[in-house]
Amino acid sequence: MSPELGPTPSANREAWIRDLRRVNERQEDALAPLFDARWGEIEETDRAFVERFLSLLPPDGKVLDAACATGRHFPLVLAAGRSLLGVDHSGAYLAKAKAKFPHVPTEKHDLQDLPYEDEFDGVMCLEAMEFVPPEDWPGVLVRFHRALHPGGRLYLSVELAPAERVRGLTAEARKTGHPVVEGEVLWDEPEGLLYHYYPTMEQVRAWLAQAGFDVEEEAEGPWDEECAYHHVLALRRP
Repeated sequence: MSPELGPTPSANREAWIRDLRRVNERQEDALAPLFDARWGEIEETDRAFVERFLSLLPPDGKVLDAACATGRHFPLVLAAGRSLLGVDHSGAYLAKAKAKFPHVPTEKHDLQDLPYEDEFDGVMCLEAMEFVPPEDWPGVLVRFHRALHPGGRLYLSVELAPAERVRGLTAEARKTGHPVVEGEVLWDEPEGLLYHYYPTMEQVRAWLAQAGFDVEEEAEGPWDEECAYHHVLALRRP
C-alpha cells in the first residue's frame, strides 16, 4: 500500500482530495520512462475520434492537448495542420514530449488550474479525467469551456469499468479508512494505490451541459478485461 494514500479520517476528505493531485503527479513522473512502451499505441476508436475532432476545427485551428503525457497525440494534430499546446501536471512526461517534439510548446498545469481564456478552437483531454475527483469535475469542464473560442470543440474520453467491480472496490477502500464516495476506487498497482473515479455517463452529460457544452457525438469501447473508454465530442455554446 502506498503510504501517501494511507487511511484518512472522512472529515479530512478535502485534504485527501488535495493530496491526490501530488500523489498522482509523482506516480506519473515515475512512469514516464515506461509510458511510450506501455501506452504509446493509439487505439482505433481513439484515432477515429481525434481525426473527427480535428476535421471540425478551422484549417488554422489551435488545439489544447490537456493531460498530453509524452505527446502521444501530437503527430495526429500536427499532420492535420493544426497548431497545439501540450499541458500536463507531470514534468517528466512533458520532458519526454519536448525531447520528441521540440517545436511544440508545453506548459505544466493541473487540469483544475488551467489558466486559458478564449484561446483555442479545440480542447482534447484523453485518458485523464479518471484521475479527477467528483468535486473537481464541474470546475475542470468550466475551464475547458473558458479556454475555447465560442463554437469550439471538446473531445473528452471517460473511463468506464463494470459497475459491480467499482462498487466492490469502493467498499474495500472504505473498509481501510479511505474517505471515498461512490464511483471512487483505489487500484492496487505495482506503483502503489492508483486513484480512479468512475462517474456515470448520465452524470458526465449533466456536468457538460452545466458547463456550457452540447454533446454532438458519442461512442463506447472497445472493452478490455477491466475497462473501456466512452468517447465524447461536444460543442461549446457561446
